[in-house]
Amino acid sequence: MKKLLLVALLVGVVAGCGKKGPLIPPEAFQPAPIADLQVAQKEDRLYVSWSAPTVDAAGRALKGLAGFHLYRRVVLPPDQDCESCPNAYQLLKTVDPEYLQDVRRFNNRYVFADSGLKDGTIYQYKVIAFKGDGTESAASNRARWRMVVPPPAPRLQAVATPTGVQLSWEPAAAPGADFLGYNLYRRRSDDIRSLELLTTQPTKERRFEDLRLERGVSYLYLVREVIGVDGESVEGAASNEVRAALAPPE
Repeated sequence: MKKLLLVALLVGVVAGCGKKGPLIPPEAFQPAPIADLQVAQKEDRLYVSWSAPTVDAAGRALKGLAGFHLYRRVVLPPDQDCESCPNAYQLLKTVDPEYLQDVRRFNNRYVFADSGLKDGTIYQYKVIAFKGDGTESAASNRARWRMVVPPPAPRLQAVATPTGVQLSWEPAAAPGADFLGYNLYRRRSDDIRSLELLTTQPTKERRFEDLRLERGVSYLYLVREVIGVDGESVEGAASNEVRAALAPPE
């Protein structure tokens, strides 16, 4: 009799489970891991950037994203380095999308400028997304960078003509073997969002004539020296800003 009762209970449990469908593992509700973490140097800072996940680990639309934990570690010599050690990474920043503070957001991409870093040191980063209930994603891809001394600021000059603005600059020091050229920027003086790169790639020339100007508009210019480091480019300190506008027609 006891055996019959046990069999009946087991049949009932199996039948009940079958009606509910397959179980979803808890990790499927985690945010999908971030896969596009990047780091780049400009002046004496490292700019760490990543995109927010839009789906969970199971590929469904992500709900409840609450922020990110950004971690950093110092990469040691091979015989001393241990990325998996408990204290290898330190929490650098917790990012709240609703209160960014010193983090900037461009569409769906977040950018944090890491400062106070030492030249010659290799820094490695990872980021973890989390939901409002505390559920965390798996760690992102790793991104690392070796800090170098950035190039010093050039000296920029501008001369306005009726048809354009003639720009010229002088470097603070003789370019080295890693010299790639210069990046020239322009913006409307009253709109920081209008900042644009005028040189599509670093130019080795020390002059540029800007002919794409609107009459009656004042522009601000600056230039930065660019060097190559491990196959990547590093922009140096910004030059002085110069203001210019089209000169009156003659």
